[in-house]
Amino acid sequence: MPSINYGETIIHYFHFKQTRKDIKISVDLINGIEVYTPINVNDAKLANIVRQKAPWITQKLMELNEIKTTIHPIEFVSGEKLPYLGRYYKLKVFREPIQDSNIKLLQGRFIATVPLNSSQEYIQQTLKQQLIKWYRLHGSKKIAERASYYQSMLGIEPHSLQLKTQHKRWGTCTPNGDIYLNWRIVMAPLRVIDYIIVHELAHLIVAEHNDKFWRLVRTTLPHYKETKEWLRVYGYSVANLFI
Repeated sequence: MPSINYGETIIHYFHFKQTRKDIKISVDLINGIEVYTPINVNDAKLANIVRQKAPWITQKLMELNEIKTTIHPIEFVSGEKLPYLGRYYKLKVFREPIQDSNIKLLQGRFIATVPLNSSQEYIQQTLKQQLIKWYRLHGSKKIAERASYYQSMLGIEPHSLQLKTQHKRWGTCTPNGDIYLNWRIVMAPLRVIDYIIVHELAHLIVAEHNDKFWRLVRTTLPHYKETKEWLRVYGYSVANLFI
């Protein structure tokens, strides 16, 4: 991974060469620092560009790190709020004479039932597993529904579309036409889910992040830039609710 020195700070970044005329730098807590340049930009010129933008990059990292320090992983206690499709639902935990923990969304609340004498450590461990299972089951249905709508709009269909555990990406489109989406997106608002789906579907038509690609995304989702900003600012907090 290339890097430059800025004072006492080392700035590491990813470089993507594309068929484009401009240079773009993206900073977020999940993907890090990404620099998109025309194909003819060499390493020396790239390093100079990043060095010139270093004050802006470090400022963005500081702002995002402030968000990072406010993140509190889910503890699975009554009164806590759990996200689903951009809304937050209160959690109520009941202790019952049962063998296994379970969780469900019922009448606007997440209801969890745990064995009577469970320790808090056991509750956190088992309810985390149950909630992730619930998210993947119910979220996959909603995502399939949204994906079907945009597939019809774009006139394309992926070879497959699956929810996966991805630590560094919200979505991936393979050369074979398989689309993998980070299961954590089911916690985000629908407009964010739509953007991630459209982004990956668009890669079935245009592989690179060039002007043609972004025109296609913009035609499908005219306000996609607002959603990209939501992911940049809040995506890290969604991705790290489960640690």
